[in-house]
Parts: sequence; C-alpha cells; structure tokens
Amino acid sequence: MASLKVGDLVTRHSYGSDLLFKIIKIKNQEAILKGIDVRLLADAPLKDLQKPTAKQLQALNHRFCLREQLNHLHRQKIGQQRGTNRSGRKGNNFFEVPPKILHLDGDEEYLKNCLQGYAAFSLNVEGQYIQEKKLPQVVSRLLKKYSPDLLVLTGHDAYLKRKGRDFSDLNNYRNSRYFVEATRAARRYEPSRDELIIFAGACQSHYEALLEAGANFASSPQRVFIHALDPVFVVKVVANTPIHAIANVSEAIASTFSGFDGIGGVESRGKLRLGLPKSPY
Repeated sequence: MASLKVGDLVTRHSYGSDLLFKIIKIKNQEAILKGIDVRLLADAPLKDLQKPTAKQLQALNHRFCLREQLNHLHRQKIGQQRGTNRSGRKGNNFFEVPPKILHLDGDEEYLKNCLQGYAAFSLNVEGQYIQEKKLPQVVSRLLKKYSPDLLVLTGHDAYLKRKGRDFSDLNNYRNSRYFVEATRAARRYEPSRDELIIFAGACQSHYEALLEAGANFASSPQRVFIHALDPVFVVKVVANTPIHAIANVSEAIASTFSGFDGIGGVESRGKLRLGLPKSPY
C-alpha cells in the first residue's frame, strides 16, 4: 500500500472503488473521507484505501461528465419552455421577479460548486457555510435576515451501519437529526410548504423524518448517495415554475444525478412571478 496522507484522493477497495474521496483526517490507522462528487462523510481503515490509477480516475470522472451533458440538455429545455411562455404573452411586456434562495451548506467546497451552479441558471441565491450541527441554532435568524422563498439545508450525512440496522432510528445517521431539527425550526418560522420551499438532506439521510419535519424535498428514499449539485437541480425547477402552477416533482427529481433513489418530494407551488409593464429605464 502506498503511503497515504491528508489531501490524497482515494477509493475504497471493499466497495469496489466506486467513489472518489479526499482524505481529510488520519488517526490511529483510520481515515476520515469526504466524497468528491457525493455528499458523503465516511471513515475507513487505511488498509482499505488505494490511490486510483489514471484509468480509474478517468472512468470516475466520465460518469459525472455524462450526467452533466444530460443536464445541459435539460437546461436548454427549461430555457425554451420559459421563452415560449413569455412569447405567448400579449405585447411581450412582462418582466420576471425571480425567487430568493438561501443555501446553507456543511461543506465549503460543495457550497462553492453549488453557487456556480445557481449562477449558471441565473438564480438569485445567498449561500453560507454552516456546520451541520449548528444549522438548528442559526436557521431562524438567517430566515429572518434574508426572507428567502426557497431554503436548502445540506452538507454531509451517512447511515452508520455499525450502529444497527434500524433505518427509522435517527441515532443511526451521522447528521440527519441536525437536518430534521433545522427543518422543524424553519417550519416554526414559516409553517406553509407553499410559502417556503425546503430541500433538506445529504447522502443517505433519513428521508421520511425530513418530510415529516416539513421538507418539500429530501434525501434519501433508498439511502443512497446524492451528488453535491443535486439540491441545485431541484431548486432550479421550482424556481422556474410560475407561482400559479405546481412544480413538476417528477421533472425536478429526474433532473438530479441520483434520481428517485436519492431524492423525493411532495407537490410544491412554483416561485417564479411575472410583472408588467416592463420599465424602459
């Protein structure tokens, strides 16, 4: 086994080297790993880790490049739909009032990537790095400060198999309880699922508990990993749906990397408003 250090990119041999991780901490021959593409925080013995070959690295990157191409086509489709909707208005004198998005993320790198994603979709977002355990303490204050239409609560999570096989027990998850508590706090601030759209969760999160707490969209129905950008794709669909319409839940989930195994949700009202007349100034 090659010498491993913090910052190295590795895969887990026992999992078939299916995911790429970065080592963020090493202690007593155990490494703490952060997923490069998925919102997963995991631990593994150093003897189970290996540096990927150039061929493996290319294959892992290719998986997500294919998905990005599909989502590029999806972005074009959304743009065409919005253009059609606008051109169908008499006089074409309308202007758009885009919704405000508050994205709270337990990972600074993922947050940066998500902000780039929102920018690609021309969405109005405020993003902040907040550790998962601190989310319940700060979410109400930040909601009052920014008054968003959509809230994203995400970061890292994992189902801890060593703690048991009860998928309904929040104690068997790394951070799900913090996402649940933060969602409840947000719902105390705004109880209506139509007024405030909430996406909550990360890899393998307690999907049922998050929906029960008040999330509109959550992870992970089949306790699978989700991609770092999945919240962006869900929010994009809701943000581009007119306020008088119900966002297409199937479309929102299908636009993500992890699909219906990783993301689920309930019918939610769109957040895009039109106004008129358009000012000439």
